[in-house]
Amino acid sequence: MRKPIIAGNWKMNKTPEEAVELVNELKPLVADAACDVVVCVPAVCFAAVKPLISKRGCKIKLGAQNVHWADKGAYTGELSADMLKAAGVEYVIIGHSERRQYFGETDKTVNKRTVAAINAGLKPIVCVGENKEEREQGYTDTIVSYQTLMALTGLTNEQVEGTVIAYEPVWAIGTGLTATDEQANETIGVIRQAIAGKYGKRTAAKVRIQYGGSMKPSNVKGLMAQPEIDGGLIGGASLKAVDFSQVVNY
Repeated sequence: MRKPIIAGNWKMNKTPEEAVELVNELKPLVADAACDVVVCVPAVCFAAVKPLISKRGCKIKLGAQNVHWADKGAYTGELSADMLKAAGVEYVIIGHSERRQYFGETDKTVNKRTVAAINAGLKPIVCVGENKEEREQGYTDTIVSYQTLMALTGLTNEQVEGTVIAYEPVWAIGTGLTATDEQANETIGVIRQAIAGKYGKRTAAKVRIQYGGSMKPSNVKGLMAQPEIDGGLIGGASLKAVDFSQVVNY
């Protein structure tokens, strides 16, 4: 059985002081969580959040929202995997659709970031997904399969098993739209089949694949009841402790 993982993507929200307030409110609400719980916070919040979640018994793990592929160098504004590790980060989101849309992220750079994260001992949450036009034209399966296999290029079976994939239909992010339970399950099944085709069924069966398109308290039960869905990458609902905890405790 794959252990579910619910990760909050705070995006460009919360100062360190606001982060402390949110995490302190969240901690008791997810104290009995049966899934892995991650908060992917802005880098300026690492130092504020890490001490709060390092205490024994806390279920929350620290995540980052991006990582560079180089160990060091002239990459102004970037953070290396070793820097994230030193800050106490355990998970890192890679290839989010907003990174692809606004900052020139490509399938090639997603792969480079993924390899760098794994080599440093971080756990990648790799995002894949189609836009509205691509879905309407029937390219969803091709696109998510290609993006997934490109991201995993060069990894061993064991490394693939430790990678989290987040299926985020671009047309359902921040729009209020959500794929139906069946649509999400079907596409995540396609992703798993693509992994199985290259790495074998045993490896594919161990990979956790999240749904990342506007999962929230009102739809989490239906989505999480689907056999292929192993959790969620949560945007807006992760910024409110009560809402996020209701997703975690679905």
